[in-house]
Amino acid sequence: MTDLRHYDVIRTPSITEKSTLVSEQNQVVFNVAKDATKPEIKAAVEALFGVKVKAVNTLVRKGKVKRFRGITGKQSDVKKAVVTLVDGQSIDVTTGL
Repeated sequence: MTDLRHYDVIRTPSITEKSTLVSEQNQVVFNVAKDATKPEIKAAVEALFGVKVKAVNTLVRKGKVKRFRGITGKQSDVKKAVVTLVDGQSIDVTTGL
C-alpha cells in the first residue's frame, strides 16, 4: 500500500538534457517538496515505482529574477533529488505515475 504522503514528496520527474545524460548511469532526477528529506525521498521512490534505491543526492536551485514586459518577477526555488538506483533497476519517467 502506498502512503499518500509519497505523492506529496515527489512532485514531477525533471526531464532535461542533463537528466537524460545521467540516466545512463542508472540515475533519475525528480523535483521534490522543499521540506522532503533524503530518507523520505528514498521511501517514496521505492514505494511508488517498486525499485531499490542505492543513494539520494539533493540540491536546491535558487529562483532567478526574470523580466516580463518590464515587470520584474522571481521564479520559485526548486528542490531536486538525484536518485541512484541499484544495478539492474530502471524507471521509465516518460510514462508518469
